[in-house]
Amino acid sequence: MRPEAEQAVLAAMRTVGNASSTHRSGRAAARRVDTARRQVAELLNCTPGEIVFTSGATEANNLALRAAFSVGGALVTSTVEHPAVLETAKNLTGEVPGTLRLVPVNEDGLVDLDALHDALAGGGVAIVSLMAANNETGVLTALAPITEAAHAAGALVHTDATQMAGRLPIDLAETHVDLLSLSAHKFGGPQGVGALFVRRGIPLPYRPLIFGGGQERGWRAGTLNVAGIAGAGAAAEAALHGMAHERARVAGLRDLLESALVEQVSDCRINGALGLRLPGVTSITFHGAPADAVLAAMPDVAASEGSACASGAPSPSHVLLGMGRSRDEADSTVRFSLGYASTDRDVIQAVSSTVRAVRQVRAAMSTPA
Repeated sequence: MRPEAEQAVLAAMRTVGNASSTHRSGRAAARRVDTARRQVAELLNCTPGEIVFTSGATEANNLALRAAFSVGGALVTSTVEHPAVLETAKNLTGEVPGTLRLVPVNEDGLVDLDALHDALAGGGVAIVSLMAANNETGVLTALAPITEAAHAAGALVHTDATQMAGRLPIDLAETHVDLLSLSAHKFGGPQGVGALFVRRGIPLPYRPLIFGGGQERGWRAGTLNVAGIAGAGAAAEAALHGMAHERARVAGLRDLLESALVEQVSDCRINGALGLRLPGVTSITFHGAPADAVLAAMPDVAASEGSACASGAPSPSHVLLGMGRSRDEADSTVRFSLGYASTDRDVIQAVSSTVRAVRQVRAAMSTPA
């Protein structure tokens, strides 16, 4: 967590009022929420009234897709989305045959725009949901042509911007998506808090997952997590102010990590469009070295097999399979992440540990290092 976020959380925990109450301590809590709503809105360049606080991007994704699908029509998404989108989409469309349309990606992880146009040409699309940046490869999605095509077909557009928010600029005055999800912990805020952007004026009835009150304009019932929300706002403000510097510095660290591993480890491959990626995410396949064994051999490195959310899952990465990688390649891929707090020393230590772990695993499997 960023120091600014930690300080905001601790200060808010001393505010015991319910942000929905009108007494003095309730108004104090409400002011902290209002400040955070403004800070998150500034990160996205939207209005505070368009921000709905949630428990994270998973809940925000569910809210967005359920609300849009309730209007009627098909749901279009890609084969490489985060499970929070894919599983929700499958659940929503499971009892309505033909309403889920999956768009493939190419070997670099870029959305097939021709396939998207084909999916839209079928008509009757309620929503198109495509992530702004992939959580495993860091590959970016060009949202402008997607929103243009979707809106021309009468569909709303949702993007899961969990990986991009706070790392690369997002200008919702220029990027005309209708709904956007994020999680605070991805840009240095606390875990367990996120937000859904809902563009003002779109024809969308809210469909809450939690009933019982009118909080968050009816989108989410329950007493607000004032401390978490305050931390999210403080992190958003710090990320916005430091973004230009952090973006360049973290990209340099990623490049250092990749070049060192490619130089010192034979037969490895970086996955995804190299020129269209987040600055701090890299997916590397170490052929002949199963990722679970590599990770077990380097417990000092906080990396994962594919998505951190699916780490430990028995099935290979659906993202890499969707990019045309084999099961063996997907099983031999490690995802590394870097952030605002990462240092040169972290990278040097990670390279050393990874090289040693891959060589150890390959030797055990009698594979040339």
